[in-house]
Amino acid sequence: MKTSLCLVIDEMHPSLPEYLEPLGVTLHYRPDLKAAEVPAALAAHPYDGLVVRSKLRVTRELLAHGPHLRYVCRAGAGVDNIDEAALAKAGVTLLNAPEGNRDAVGEYAVGLLLALFRNIARADQEVRNGQWRREANRGEEIGGKIIGLLGYGHMGRAFARRLQAFGCTVLAHDHDPAIEPDYHATLVSLAELQERAEVLSLHIPYSAANHHFVNENFLAGFRNPLWLLNTARGEVLDHAAVVQRLQTGQLRGAALDVLENEKLGTLTPEQQNRFEHLRTAPNVVLSPHIGGWSFQSYERINKVLAEKLGVFLGGVRR
Repeated sequence: MKTSLCLVIDEMHPSLPEYLEPLGVTLHYRPDLKAAEVPAALAAHPYDGLVVRSKLRVTRELLAHGPHLRYVCRAGAGVDNIDEAALAKAGVTLLNAPEGNRDAVGEYAVGLLLALFRNIARADQEVRNGQWRREANRGEEIGGKIIGLLGYGHMGRAFARRLQAFGCTVLAHDHDPAIEPDYHATLVSLAELQERAEVLSLHIPYSAANHHFVNENFLAGFRNPLWLLNTARGEVLDHAAVVQRLQTGQLRGAALDVLENEKLGTLTPEQQNRFEHLRTAPNVVLSPHIGGWSFQSYERINKVLAEKLGVFLGGVRR
């Protein structure tokens, strides 16, 4: 089994040494580093490994400061902050851990759907304000609905698996022809998804090709007024289209765990106007990108990375 010297630049669950040191990995744990300090830190030691969350983008320029790098571990599912082409050109292997937080996302998406259908957040606030409005908060049931999933990878499958208990129909579309169907959802064409779905839940990764993939034209292709869920990435969704369709009633409601710009102090005037509508709309549920953010997933990500890194280094799977 090969040994490895690895720089960790983001906060990780404290179990990381327990999982990685038996694989021969020596950790330099430096979550205190600012993004601008990472290049110098990489250059200071012959690191062959780097563990990141979302502190910075891993680019060709950054890789030049770590000429010994053999692998980059992304502690989570999304790799939109990783230049995969640059890694491939440099011969650096990318390992990520969607298996680590898929259950958290699947459960949270159910929670968002229930909150949206049953007016949970609104009703809670009303009762706290001394209002007792039962009829105004009469809600919808998941049972009998047709739920459409855009993307059927780890996260989409985790959501579909949990939806089975509700007696609804789950349709999924994925552009990857290698995606296989399972018991939990029926794979359909995009046209069929748009024809039948009453709820649309987004589970596609962010890439340049997926920027605003769900836009006005895309939403206009749906026959039914929709409820919309997004636990993927904010940039895959055109928020201007969301606001416009909420205003016209073509969107019955939206639950957004991710936004187009999650640094709320840096919103442009246009983004601020859109956010203000979402913030005040009674049929919108918002949360701060916590779908995959559970205590269990925090540790499980370490376990998944250790399993994959052990294989990469020639060690034994834990």
